Amino acid sequence: MASLLNSVPSIKLSNFNYNNPLRSSQISFSLSRRRLVVRATETEKEAKAKAPDKAPAAGGSSINQILGIKGAKQETDKWKIRVQLTKPVTWPPLIWGVVCGAAASGNFHWTPEDVAKSIVCMLMSGPFLTGYTQTINDWYDREIDAINEPYRPIPSGAITEQEVITQIWVLLLGGLGLAGILDVWAGHDFPVIFYLALGGSLLSYIYSAPPLKLKQNGWIGNFALGASYISLPWWAGQALFGTLTPDVIVLTLLYSIAGLGIAIVNDFKSIEGDRAMGLQSLPVAFGSEAAKWICVGAIDITQISVAGYLLGAGKPYYAFALLGLIAPQVFFQFKYFLKDPVKYDVKYQASAQPFLILGLLVTALATSH
Repeated sequence: MASLLNSVPSIKLSNFNYNNPLRSSQISFSLSRRRLVVRATETEKEAKAKAPDKAPAAGGSSINQILGIKGAKQETDKWKIRVQLTKPVTWPPLIWGVVCGAAASGNFHWTPEDVAKSIVCMLMSGPFLTGYTQTINDWYDREIDAINEPYRPIPSGAITEQEVITQIWVLLLGGLGLAGILDVWAGHDFPVIFYLALGGSLLSYIYSAPPLKLKQNGWIGNFALGASYISLPWWAGQALFGTLTPDVIVLTLLYSIAGLGIAIVNDFKSIEGDRAMGLQSLPVAFGSEAAKWICVGAIDITQISVAGYLLGAGKPYYAFALLGLIAPQVFFQFKYFLKDPVKYDVKYQASAQPFLILGLLVTALATSH
């Protein structure tokens, strides 16, 4: 813990040229030269339309800005920028994981106290600890973002070094504080939720920060990310209302392989920067075509395996319900993702992931009976 806390504020923005004009001019020259050779009659308007979208989104969406996704409006309000860094669009899977854990415990009741406990657990998992994870990830990704998305808050200089460091600390300590409160509230002799939160925070740190920087390896990094988004919030929700059991731990870790596949979806848009910085994401290591199939295979085969487990455990209705939720995911994979994982990544995730997270709840309910 001391290593984590002491190393975060030691990085200095002053050693890094965010705008990176030299690299930008080289890329621009190379692309322009290729267009002149291939199509000498191409108009200026056509050339601009085909250029990578790396300009600041002056006319971007305010909603996208708050959610922390591409197409965001350039913002000067510091509080809006702080929210943007936490990427609220990434909170729902963690919040849903708490719901699944509470359902799997079999001990959640619709009383004011249980509802209040679950809300605090969701705040811990979503805004605080996921917000911490996203902020620290953007901090250590600032060099890559300067290549892929130079208009993002940190590389563009919209928020200062000290403001980012302060945000990381506030979110981390706030999340750990809420975890401790939940342990006391649940009457735990051993602070299981606090240690889950601490372990998840350390995992987030080594995922993003050198020297380990797990995200440099596409397999290890994406599995760690999948486990953080699926297993950890589930365990927290189940520990809050019941007891974690070995079979649930194994099942959720298996489901984290599907999370690995979901994480790969986000790697396609960063191929250029990942390659430049030496990160071996799966699209970089295997090429886009092979990585597409690894991605959908991890998502689909995992869920089919869980359905087989439920069928073998004598829960056929839950198994067939899960299979029914896999089918539309496969449909959207062929309709969007396998056609163009960069162009259709948002459409694919918006269309397919609701069925995956419903499958998580089906599995949670099956384990509670």
